[in-house]
Amino acid sequence: MKKIIFISIAAALFCLKGLGQKIRDSEVPAAVKTSFANRYPGISAKWEKEDGNYEANFKKDGNQMSATFQPGGTFLESEISIKESALPAASQSYIQANYKGKSVKESAKITSAGGTITYEAEIEGRDLIFDSSGKFLKVEKN
Repeated sequence: MKKIIFISIAAALFCLKGLGQKIRDSEVPAAVKTSFANRYPGISAKWEKEDGNYEANFKKDGNQMSATFQPGGTFLESEISIKESALPAASQSYIQANYKGKSVKESAKITSAGGTITYEAEIEGRDLIFDSSGKFLKVEKN
């Protein structure tokens, strides 16, 4: 019985590994905080650590946003929550055709450090990723 419980706990921890872990501000490297402050002056954030990187979650101009940084402070990408209706028309058509009757839980516009824009729509625990014109790119498990 103990072995089954141990295996269950180990499996649960393995599954949670990919999810962000909430961390205290004091656990965020100074370089990351400086980079965030330079990019988003006067904004405070709640932090998570995910896949070795640091993600700041915050509100700016009334919009829910996040920004991801490497431990040395290098900016990777930002994400802003958007309404489903703000997704490109081609992505909305793709969703209607391939996920008929399913609802979009969350949608976002993602901008990489290099300026590349992609869109994300979460449906049934999966993130559908689209390019800037709304062309379907891939599915990522949430």
